[in-house]
Amino acid sequence: MLFRSAEIIGLDGDSAILKQAKAKAERAGVAIQFDEGMSFALPYADASFDRALSSLFFHHLTRENKLKTLGEIRRVLKPGGELHIADWGTPDNRLMQVGSFLVQKFDGVETTADSFNGLLPEFIAQTGFLAVNETQHFNSLFGTIRLVKAGKE
Repeated sequence: MLFRSAEIIGLDGDSAILKQAKAKAERAGVAIQFDEGMSFALPYADASFDRALSSLFFHHLTRENKLKTLGEIRRVLKPGGELHIADWGTPDNRLMQVGSFLVQKFDGVETTADSFNGLLPEFIAQTGFLAVNETQHFNSLFGTIRLVKAGKE
């Protein structure tokens, strides 16, 4: 489906990162609203969004905050809305497993273990999303990135 216009909102808990993102968007000529806030307490009304996208973020969260964040995303999605996540997942092969050790070393085993053990799709389903599917995966220098799509009834 082609969208001629879309309202895009970016959220981050770090004001310095938001400043960088805003500058990049301005240089690219892209209109994006940037808000400061935490993923597990989203500053938006119920049923505000058609889509939610997360890229290489969930592996930074504790299990408790992963579940809270997924619940918050479900809350702010409209009925029929979609969640799309790209994040580290179960390594595709031995080489990807070796690469993932670097991510775990720098980002912490406590937060990354759920991702590398392939638990994110299970957490998405536990928080009430439907049709949770891995749509694709990519191998990188640091492990396997898995793309997951889910819907809200």
